[in-house]
Parts: sequence; C-alpha cells; structure tokens
Amino acid sequence: MKTIFKFSILTLLIILVTVEHSHAQYTSKKVRTVHQVYTDSLKSVDYNYMFPILGQGAYSKGFDIPYPVGIMANGIWMDQGLVIDNMQLGLLTDNQDIPLTPTDFIEFGDNTNTSYVFTVRPDIWILPFLNVYGLFGYGSSHTEVFLTAPIELKSVVDQGVQTMGFGIMGAGGVGPVWVQADFNFTWNKPELLEEATRVNVMGMRMGHTFVFKQKPESNIAVWIGGMSLKMSTETAGQITLIDALPPETWERADEIVADYWTWYDGLHPVSDAGKIRIADNVLTPIVDRIEAADGDAIIKYGMDKQTKNRWNGIIGMQYQLNKKWQFRSELGIIGDRKSALLSINYRFLM
Repeated sequence: MKTIFKFSILTLLIILVTVEHSHAQYTSKKVRTVHQVYTDSLKSVDYNYMFPILGQGAYSKGFDIPYPVGIMANGIWMDQGLVIDNMQLGLLTDNQDIPLTPTDFIEFGDNTNTSYVFTVRPDIWILPFLNVYGLFGYGSSHTEVFLTAPIELKSVVDQGVQTMGFGIMGAGGVGPVWVQADFNFTWNKPELLEEATRVNVMGMRMGHTFVFKQKPESNIAVWIGGMSLKMSTETAGQITLIDALPPETWERADEIVADYWTWYDGLHPVSDAGKIRIADNVLTPIVDRIEAADGDAIIKYGMDKQTKNRWNGIIGMQYQLNKKWQFRSELGIIGDRKSALLSINYRFLM
C-alpha cells in the first residue's frame, strides 16, 4: 500500500504543477467569451466561505468552481474475472476438525465475481484542485468458482458485503480539456470472510465540459479514461457445503465422487505420494461429506485471489442541472472488467 500511496501522491503533484499553468478543477473551467457577463460576475464574487482554500482567488480569475461540500449516492454494478492461487482447504464437522491444508495441485477454470453495491460518498474540495472524500456502502457479491482438476466442480457463493474507505482526487485542465486523477482505498468485508479485503482503485480521466449558452450554471461533461483495481491477495473464511455448492452440483454428486476416486486410484504411490497424503488428510473427507449429502459440513478455505486484469477502459458523462445538483453515469467497457455506475450528487457551501 505504501508504494501505491507514494505513486498517488506523485501523480497528484504532477497535476498540481499542471494546474499552476492552466485551469483549476475540471468542473470549474473558464466560461467562454459568449458568457462574458457571467464571467465578469464571477470575478466580482466576494467569497467568504471556509472551503475551498484559495476559493476567492479562483473566483477573482473568473473560474466557476463548484460548491465545496457534497453528498453523492452511487449505485454500482461490476463483473470481472478472478485468478485463484495457493489454495488451502480444511473441514469442520461434528466429528472432524481438519485445519487448512495446502492443496496446490487443484486447478481452476474461469472464475468470476459479480457485485452490486450502493455507496454514500461525502466529499469536500480542500483546494480548488484537490478533493478528499469518504466511501461507505453495502452490497451483494456473487462468486462462481470452477474447479477443473482433480475433479470438475462448480461452487457458487452469494453473500453481503460492507465497504468503507477514503479517497483523494486531483484535477486540472489544459486548454479546453480537463484531466483528473482519483485514488481510493477501501476495506470490503464479505459476510463469509474472516477479515476485510483491502481494495485499491486508481482512476485516470480526460474530458471536456460543454456549458449551456443560456444557462452557464448548467453543463454536460464527457470523458474517457482507465481504471485500475488491485485487491489484497490473501483470503480466508469458511462456508457450509449447502451454501458453497449450487443445486446443479449436488445433482452431480455421484458423478463427482466417482471422478474423484478415478483420479485417486490413478495416482502413483511414489511420485504422487504428496498428493495422496493431502488427499487422505483433507480431500477424501470433503468428498465423503458430498457423497453423504451433508450440507451442514463446514469447508474452511484460504487462497490468494486477484482480479484477472488490473486495468479496464471507461467512458462517462455528467449533467449538472445547477451548482447544487449533478447526475453522473460511467461505464467500464474495455477489458475483462465490465461495470456501470449511476450517481446523484448534492452540493452546498461551507
């Protein structure tokens, strides 16, 4: 996290240097000459509010900065691939308590996660080009994991997720184009995991704002960019078999058990001695619970989990009705990760 934080600060410093030679924040681009009357009125504004610092200077130069404090409500959908390594399994029943055991020879196919999250994002512009914010939310997560070896098996897990964190955003402009760098750090706690998973998101955007001729306080901004998502890799938790395996897997229970014993009987007693030991210690007891249709048996698990692709492309648009209300949408459309965001933002003076 220290490396990411240092990179975030470096990127923001670059933007701040750019700001010194260009505009302030992206929503505060200079109004075009067709709005000269409005621009002149901005220069005469007597700004007596605490935030943003240097707000008076921005108005004096004719910049139309947004109200400094906001509350944003976001609805987010995301679908992305997952890569799983270093799998560990254990088992807990009335008669057994098998600790987590490395099962590195287990192989996975295409694993996916789909999530729906609602977040609240309070924010404040500390400076005309520097914003800090918090993130608080709750949602649901749907994960599908496909085992391909030593047996083919599908696991589907649905669970609620709580999230909280903070972020920092820097923005500036060069000519008619604005640029933005956004970094946030959240801790997401799924119901079935023992500890929260830290997720670091970095967004880079470049766009243009179109101001309405007859109503300079209203505008439409459009942008393109990229988003990077990286999560802490270590994951551990436990789940009952009935919650881990979908009905279609239980319907294949006899086939799964038969495939397992076919694989086991094909192991070489010398060269595969390690696999046999692990199978005897943890895999066979789990398969026995599947054969017995024991949905109450608890599977312990640990793994290293990461997104299939770190980066994806994004496009977005925001409509500002006035200086109090903004409506935003953004789509992740390029790359393995697909996403959609809808938000409403209310802003006020402070």
